[in-house]
Amino acid sequence: MTDPVVLRRDRDVLAVRGPDAEAYLQGQLSQDVAALAEGDSAWTFVLQPAGKVDAWLRITCRSAGHFLLDVDGGYGGALLDRLRRFLLRTDCTVEPLDWQAVTLWGTTEGEAPAGGVAIPLDWEGVEALDLLGPEVARAAATDDWEPLRLAAGIPAMGSEIDGDTIPGATGLVGRSTSFTKGCYTGQELVARVDSRSAGTPTRRPRTSVSHSTAPSPATACSTSGCAPRRGRRGLPPAGGGPRSGTRRGTRPRLRRRDRRSSRG
Repeated sequence: MTDPVVLRRDRDVLAVRGPDAEAYLQGQLSQDVAALAEGDSAWTFVLQPAGKVDAWLRITCRSAGHFLLDVDGGYGGALLDRLRRFLLRTDCTVEPLDWQAVTLWGTTEGEAPAGGVAIPLDWEGVEALDLLGPEVARAAATDDWEPLRLAAGIPAMGSEIDGDTIPGATGLVGRSTSFTKGCYTGQELVARVDSRSAGTPTRRPRTSVSHSTAPSPATACSTSGCAPRRGRRGLPPAGGGPRSGTRRGTRPRLRRRDRRSSRG
């Protein structure tokens, strides 16, 4: 058994504390916050009122009335402003934490840093553990997270997700949204898209390497977008049909000159 690889991560962490913390987050996040037991974590969206994505993040319940939110680095400030915007007559606070983060790639076992948390990375085919805290040992950490996340198909804010993205286009609704909880900001668009029989094209990263288990840092990977196949407009489909110029079950339409000559 090989030792896990320590990966340096850039995560912004917020703490939401207070008697109304659970109720407030329940109305702002797409995940069922009330269903989280102490120590549980889950992926979730914070949405704009129109339903587009403000942030895709992870929520962790530390205790009753105390939650952690960690999001891709550089998006903590926007998330802080967004959550404070609707914090009216609510007995809770939303504060940024000066924390560090690493991922242990290749294991789900490890001790949480002092004052911090250890969270298994919940993703198919990936065996990894995220460590977040005021001080995390990062001396031996590498910067190989980006190729590994791309190989595993893990999206990121600023790459596959931005403020113009709707949740249904991310491929993350199933793991990040509850359809049994009460109302939350941006819920209408999520429910409307989910009710359609056809899904929405996703923007998940795609790779040329497939893995039944977690890829190793030595694995080379390349990303590519897959454009939908489109026919050239104006060209009839092969083999005739409704667009070939002849309606099925009817005679061909004659031009005026042909009709005159046929009358003799």
